[in-house]
Amino acid sequence: MKFFVTLCSIFLMILCQGQNKQLLYNVNGLPQTLMENPGANIAFDRHIGVPFLSKISLLAGSSGVNIHDIFDNSNANINQRVANTIRRLSSRDYFMAQEQLEILSFGWKLNKDNYISTGIYQEMDAFAYFPKDPAILVSQGNKDYINIPFDFSHVSFTGEVLTVYHVGLNRKLNRQVTVGARIKMYSGIFNVESVNNTGTFLTISTPDGPNYYRQFADNLDVRVNTSGFASLQDNNKTVQEASRELIGRSFFGGNIGAGLDMGGTFRVKDNVVVSGSILDLGLMWQREDVESYTYKGTYQTDGIEPLFPGIGTDGETFRYWDEFEDEVDRNLVDKTLREPYVTWRPMKFNAAVEMTFGESYLPCDYRVEAKKQYHSKVGMHLFGIRRPRDIKYALSTYYDRKLGSNLRMKVSYTLDDFSYTNIGLLLSTNFKSFNFYLAADNLLGYANLAQSNYQSVQMGFQFIIIK
Repeated sequence: MKFFVTLCSIFLMILCQGQNKQLLYNVNGLPQTLMENPGANIAFDRHIGVPFLSKISLLAGSSGVNIHDIFDNSNANINQRVANTIRRLSSRDYFMAQEQLEILSFGWKLNKDNYISTGIYQEMDAFAYFPKDPAILVSQGNKDYINIPFDFSHVSFTGEVLTVYHVGLNRKLNRQVTVGARIKMYSGIFNVESVNNTGTFLTISTPDGPNYYRQFADNLDVRVNTSGFASLQDNNKTVQEASRELIGRSFFGGNIGAGLDMGGTFRVKDNVVVSGSILDLGLMWQREDVESYTYKGTYQTDGIEPLFPGIGTDGETFRYWDEFEDEVDRNLVDKTLREPYVTWRPMKFNAAVEMTFGESYLPCDYRVEAKKQYHSKVGMHLFGIRRPRDIKYALSTYYDRKLGSNLRMKVSYTLDDFSYTNIGLLLSTNFKSFNFYLAADNLLGYANLAQSNYQSVQMGFQFIIIK
């Protein structure tokens, strides 16, 4: 039972903590669009990000619960509110969070057709399906669930903190086609995952048997893998030593991995463009500071015959439960292992079609496909991300408008698992070569954050140079 309490504690740590960056996708005046599609059309010659400030991104979402559900003052009994929430959620509900901090970012045009971009960023990604059956078993017990199995495949979550080093090439093949690719090297800081778990726990009534109930644990196999965590439990380490270790892991001092981004843009007509990308097609080799916890076995019991006649009256009750625990331990094995394992990055894909309008004539310039460009765009954008059991999708429609030479606005409406009223806004402004942008999703949710299932905010400061 302690093992499953630990599982639920890990789950609660990432509770109410999306990943769709539709507001930055296809914004050709921002270098960050190259991180969403290496083959995007761009309209600048060089960029240099302000260190640690060129991109700050925070996203959090929950598909089935919000803070208000737990802390609603209309019901003074918080235990009842938690029980009601657990009852309402299903094993298909999920929680996720992402944070990105761009440490270094810069790029330059090699010639009229090729643009190099490179940099370093730190990322945190956490995702958990709601463990419906284990949560009920831990919080309510099995008394009201006789003859109903508890399914431990509901336990499924991943989490990681890592540093990413990358370099990408954006290449214009001709007037219609632009392609790009980005190579990534991952330096792992923390990782935790528990996926592909199996097994059930069942209690049945046996009034004619040796005991009134019989319990079955069938093919139970639950495993939690961790890396970068075990060594930090050393109580003899000082804060300075732990900090040096974490910094070292950021510079390939821990676990490593490799990945690839690919993308392209195709101009169907002068004012119709389709684009798409695949991001983080990669994996991590978790070999350093790994520790895994397993709980597995098959077991059946009708209870244990008391060995001491005075049970319950002279302290022998404790000896009875000790014996019961020993018997369970002999059949359901709890082990700590130190075996390497491999994890896949959460692969993402984007696809979009957009139509431009509102002509503004410009001097002939190699950055522009013709002597005119359009100041307004409308489009649709499909985003997907691979998670342990399935792919999560978001569909957005957007309007992108240049308001003069120094201000740009993009408004989006997104349908996803979190909200049907997700309206987002991006503003980007330039002061000569200095750029600042701010983007936020689910603007209506800011009126009452406690009742919001999803929020995101992104911002950055950088120098964008057009010769």
